[in-house]
Amino acid sequence: MTVPWHLVALAFAVCLVVAAPGFLRVYYFVSLCYAGAIAAQSLVFALLFSTTISGWVTLQLLLLLIYGVRLGAFLAVRERNPAYAAELARAERRTAELKLWHQIAIWLGVSLLFTLLFLPALLTLSLQAQGAWPVSTPLGVMIMAVGLWVESLADWQKYRYKAEHPSHYCDTGLYRLVRCPNYLGEMVFWFGVWFSGLSAYGSGGAWTLTLLGMLYILALMTAAAAGLERKQDERYGDRPDYQEYVRSVPILFPWVPLFTLRKLLIRFR
Repeated sequence: MTVPWHLVALAFAVCLVVAAPGFLRVYYFVSLCYAGAIAAQSLVFALLFSTTISGWVTLQLLLLLIYGVRLGAFLAVRERNPAYAAELARAERRTAELKLWHQIAIWLGVSLLFTLLFLPALLTLSLQAQGAWPVSTPLGVMIMAVGLWVESLADWQKYRYKAEHPSHYCDTGLYRLVRCPNYLGEMVFWFGVWFSGLSAYGSGGAWTLTLLGMLYILALMTAAAAGLERKQDERYGDRPDYQEYVRSVPILFPWVPLFTLRKLLIRFR
């Protein structure tokens, strides 16, 4: 099927509205506004397609809604944690001097990204509304569920661990299998979203736009893992136990012998 541009425009408008609070604090653009935009699109299009949505497509939207609400709640709770105050202060300092035109560019850019990430679900909804069965959606939804579970559990485990051991790196639970399980879960979730819409990619435009969103988020999570590794190297690099941990536990993918991303040149601010 072709891309329903009028619905894409509506999704983009929703993201612009939800992302507007980023002008109050720039880091909201990529945190609370991100979570809110995914949840808001899920609600808007669930209502818009309420007469045709059913089955696995309903579960797809429900998982996207849960993803946005869970992430937003987690970020809001973490922001109130005194142990996270220093990180927020650094984010404030990095963005304090940004000009208005730069903030507008970020606002437009993240709103476009949020729209592209949601596009597979929008195309699946449109395909089902035409009476076709989205064959790829069941398996895609299962992948989404796995990714959401991994990310949620990893966030919870690290939050609990850091509350008790604020000066130590988290190396329990999922962090015994991989050093960045939350980023891994995010990647798996968005791959599942993209996979769930495969049956609806009937044009070059649909393939291009959905691939752009999915590949960008995969690159972003890889760069985030590299950035976290650099931070942890600065904090714990002189500790023998930390050196053993990074030598024995893969950084991003379990059972894959990739132990460092220090040489990764791409950084996302």
